[in-house]
Amino acid sequence: MTPDEHRAMRESLGDHAMGRLEGHELATLEAHLQGCPACREELAEVASVLPALGRVDPDRLDHTPAPPPDLGDRIVAAARAERPASAGARTRNRWAPVAAAAAAALLVGGVAGYLVGDHDGIPREPVAVQAMDPTVQATAVAIPHTWGVEIVLDGDGFRSGATYRVVVEAEDGREVSAGEFIGTGASPMVCNLNSSVLRADAEEFRVVDVAGSTVLRGSLAT
Repeated sequence: MTPDEHRAMRESLGDHAMGRLEGHELATLEAHLQGCPACREELAEVASVLPALGRVDPDRLDHTPAPPPDLGDRIVAAARAERPASAGARTRNRWAPVAAAAAAALLVGGVAGYLVGDHDGIPREPVAVQAMDPTVQATAVAIPHTWGVEIVLDGDGFRSGATYRVVVEAEDGREVSAGEFIGTGASPMVCNLNSSVLRADAEEFRVVDVAGSTVLRGSLAT
């Protein structure tokens, strides 16, 4: 089974857990589950949240919680208050605008976001990134799953309207697609990118433009 075929099976797990699959689709997925312990484990995880979904109030689904109105100002003020004491400190302080951009991204999207550390039992691992394009400012977090690794990319400076492709390179040299995104220019953005490469096998991820040039890379080596 190819990675794309396996991804299609995995994407059907939610429908299977809710009893929406029938006929050939159901038979194909159940046959796959018999030989794939990773998908069986993920199906169990999906099924475990169904009782909670049953308690969701449909009338509140369109309600977006709002952060405190002064949150953005407080974060920007805190970033500006940091004063470098040496050349080394000045180098580290270049990431302060990225922190402010990340906070702005949370404000744009409500309070839906992610926390670095352990959240819902799934570890969030900060990833060291290097931008080849000087206009790009970004941070990244790796999230291991039973089906592969998820990359949460947070940043700005990707050319507005341009398409970027993300690939994850495995230890054996394989390059597996993790999805695509559209640049938003100076506006902050948060992208969730998924690859079937297991976290333990992942070496790095790369963001590639339409010309095939790498504009950003992140080290996933352990």
